[in-house]
Amino acid sequence: MAVSPRVFPPRKRWPSTGSSISPKFADLNLVKSLLSLSQEISALKPLQCLLIQKSLSTINKSKLLAIVFEELLRNPVSTSFSPSILLCFEEMYIVFQRIKTLMEDCCSGSKMWLLMRIQPLANSFHELTLELSTLLDIFPVNELDLSQDVEELFVLVRKHCSQSKPSVDPRDDSLRRDVLALLHQIKKEIVPHHLTLKQILDNLGLRDQSSCREEIECLQDEIQNQIDEKSKLDIASLIGLLRYAKCVLFGSSTTQLEPDHRRRNSLSEIAVPADFRCPISLELMRDPVVVASGQTYDRESINQWIESGHNTCPKTGQTLAHTNLIPNRALRNLIAMWCRQQRVPFETVGSNEKVSGVKATKAAFEATKMTVYFLVNELSVSPSMEAANAVTYELRSLAKTDSDSRACIAEAGAIPILVRCLGSGVGSEHPNLQVNAVTTILNLSILEANKTRIMETDGALNGVIDVLRFGATWEAKGNAAATIFSLSGVHTYRKRLGRKTRVIKGLMDLTKDGPTNSKRDALVTILNLAGDRETVGRLVEGGVIETVIGVINVLPEEAVTILEAVVKRGGLAAIAEAYNSIKKLGVILREGSDTARESAAASLVTICRKGGLEVVAKLAAVPSIERIIWEVMGTGTTRARRKAAVLLRILRRWSAGLDTNDVVDSSVMSVGTLTTMLPA
Repeated sequence: MAVSPRVFPPRKRWPSTGSSISPKFADLNLVKSLLSLSQEISALKPLQCLLIQKSLSTINKSKLLAIVFEELLRNPVSTSFSPSILLCFEEMYIVFQRIKTLMEDCCSGSKMWLLMRIQPLANSFHELTLELSTLLDIFPVNELDLSQDVEELFVLVRKHCSQSKPSVDPRDDSLRRDVLALLHQIKKEIVPHHLTLKQILDNLGLRDQSSCREEIECLQDEIQNQIDEKSKLDIASLIGLLRYAKCVLFGSSTTQLEPDHRRRNSLSEIAVPADFRCPISLELMRDPVVVASGQTYDRESINQWIESGHNTCPKTGQTLAHTNLIPNRALRNLIAMWCRQQRVPFETVGSNEKVSGVKATKAAFEATKMTVYFLVNELSVSPSMEAANAVTYELRSLAKTDSDSRACIAEAGAIPILVRCLGSGVGSEHPNLQVNAVTTILNLSILEANKTRIMETDGALNGVIDVLRFGATWEAKGNAAATIFSLSGVHTYRKRLGRKTRVIKGLMDLTKDGPTNSKRDALVTILNLAGDRETVGRLVEGGVIETVIGVINVLPEEAVTILEAVVKRGGLAAIAEAYNSIKKLGVILREGSDTARESAAASLVTICRKGGLEVVAKLAAVPSIERIIWEVMGTGTTRARRKAAVLLRILRRWSAGLDTNDVVDSSVMSVGTLTTMLPA
C-alpha cells in the first residue's frame, strides 16, 4: 500500500528563541557557546526503536566538533577570528540549535506519532546535516592553529556530513506500513491478530501496561500540539488502536489508581473558578450560552429551566424578552484552556466533538467498539473479584474519554453487569470494585441516551441509591450522589428521584458526615432536585435547611445557593426553618464571595418578605447589618446590589414601624430609588 511521506505532517513546534537568530557574541565567547551547545547535543541519548542511526550519527558528529571547539579555546593564540570564520560560527550556532530542538522533539513525543512522521523527520535530519556540511566545506580551517589530530577530526566530520542520505531505515518504514495496514484493517471491522499487535508494540518498545498508558497520554498531548486537522484525526485513530492493543495483550490493571503526576484530574479534586461554574447547577459549564438578560448559563441547565415553564432569568429575575440561546464561545475557549492546564477531561455534553475539535474517525470508532466488547465479555466471565475490578476500572477510564465510548459500553450490555458490583456484599469485601462500578455508571450517565438506559435497567437505580446510603467508601457515596445529579438532568427523572425518601436521606447524611468533596457532590445534587417544587417540600421535611446551614462555613456558595432555592419554592415551612439561619446569612453577606453574597441577599429578601416583622427584627439585630448592606450595594454584582437595596428598604420601613404588608408591597418599588443613593 503506497502512502505519501507527507500523509502525517509534522506537529506544531515552538522553536527556541535562538534557533533562528544569530548570536551576538564576540570571538571566544561565540566558541564557548558553540562548545556548550555541541556538548548538550552530545549528552542526549540516541533515539530508541526509531531513527536510531540518524540520531546516533548526529550525536557523534556533535561530539567530534566539540573536540574542535575545545581545541580552539585551549589555544591562546586564537583570540581573534576573521569575519568569514565568525560568520561560519554564527551559522553553525543556528544549525546546532535546530538540531537540538529536533532531537528533543523526537525524544519527548509519542513513539507511534514519531513512526508516522518518520519520512519528514528523516528528511529534517538530512537537511540539517547538509547545512552543516556546507558550512564545514566553506570553513577556512587553515586560518586556525589546530593540531594535526584535531584538524583530521574536522575533515572526518566534513566527509561524513557530505555522505548523508535522505533515506529512512527500511525497518522503520516497514513498521510504519504495518501500522497503517492495521488501521485500514480495523476500519473494515476486521479484528487484528494478537501476534501482529504484539510484534508492532514490541518493535516500538511498548511491552507492558505502563508503557502503553504513557504512550496513550503522549498521543493525547500530541493532539493539542497539532495545527493540521487531519493529523488530529490520525492521532485519534492511533489512540483507539493502542487502547485495544493494551487491553488485549496486557489485560486489565488498576495500577493507575496509584499517584501519578501525569494523571488527569477529576473536577472534585480541584477548585473550579467561579466564573466557569453554571449559576444554576454550580458545575463546570460545558456549553456556555448567553440568555436575553446577558447572563451566561450552561446550555443543558438553562434549557431545563425554560422547558419547566419559566420565562425569567434565574439570576436576575428579569423577564426574558426571548428564549434564544447565544453560544458564549469566548468563555468556552477559556474553560477549555483551563481544563487542558489542569488535565481535566473536557467534552461538550451530548456531542462526539471534544474541545480539541477532533471527531472520531471510522478506525478510532471501530477500535473503541472492539475494545469495549472485549472488556464487557471479560467482565461477564471474570473468574474473580480482583479480575472484575481490573476490567471495571478499564471501563471506568474508557467511559470518561468521549461519547462514542459511552455509547458503545452501554450498547454492549455493560450496565446490567455493573449493577451486580454495587451491592453491599461487594462493597464490604471489595470496596474498590464498588467504587469503580458506580463511577463507570456515573461516566456513562453523561451521555443523554444512557440516562434512559440506566433508569430502565432493572436494579440500576436502586443499586446507585444503595451505594449512596451504605457505600463502603466516601468516594463511592460521592460518586453515587453525582450519578443521581446526572440522572436528574432529565425533568421526569428529577421528579421521580425527588419522590424517593432514600435519595433525600442519603444526600442529607452525605452532606452532614462526608468529606468536603463528597459534601459538594451531595449539595450540587440537592440543588438540582430543588428545581422541582414538589421535591422542595420533601427536602424541607428531610431537614435540608438545617443541613446546609451546618456546612455553610465549609461550602458557602453551594449552601447559600441551595438555601435561596429552597426558601423561594418551599413556602412558609421553609421560611420557618430558615429563621435561625438569618445571622449566618448576615455573615455571608459580609464575608462571602460575590456569588455567595448574591444568593445570601436574595435569600434574606425572600425570608423577610414571607416571614413578617419578627424575621425582619432578627435581621435588624445582626451587628452592623445596614453598613454591610451598603457595602453590597456598592461592590456586589448587579443582582446582589438590587437585592441589597430591597433589604435596606425593608429594614428602613420596619424601623419606621410600618406593618409587614407595607414592607412587602413597597420593597420592590423602591429599588430604583435606592440604587440612585449609592455612594460614588
